[in-house]
Amino acid sequence: MSTTHSERLRELLEPLVSSQGLDLEEIAVDSVGRKRVLRVVVDSDTGADLDQIADVSRALSAKLDETDAMGEGEYTLEVGTPGAERLLTEHRHYVRATDRLVKFQLAEGGELVARILGVDDEGLDLEVPGVKGRRATTRRIAFPEIEKARVQVEFSRKDKHEENAEEA
Repeated sequence: MSTTHSERLRELLEPLVSSQGLDLEEIAVDSVGRKRVLRVVVDSDTGADLDQIADVSRALSAKLDETDAMGEGEYTLEVGTPGAERLLTEHRHYVRATDRLVKFQLAEGGELVARILGVDDEGLDLEVPGVKGRRATTRRIAFPEIEKARVQVEFSRKDKHEENAEEA
């Protein structure tokens, strides 16, 4: 998809997504043979439920039907949210990942797996898990030090409500 086509689609669809209380995270048009798929990824600070996804999907579909933004051929519209192991690219992504475990590729080289404790305009406050029975440590990292960051899926972590109930 050309940059101008992508920009045109974003300009057309972003106001509709925003009017539903969501952020437009990504637009992609994929072609497989004669089939085309328009994938739209949306999110918000509180996440997006199925009703919101359905509402925004209907609004986007209606808008696309009344314009020629996708051309004459048939296409499939898919609207969804970022995956569990989402790539963090915007400040708001880091804020939304607070209290989540993240794998960082550092600009200086190397990797760091840590939990985001806080986010401000300059960077992140992290909790680095302890190794072999050692206590976790805290670390500050500035945004320019981050080459790439991706949320990690945790299957066995207790949420704060469970931890507080056990402590009581």
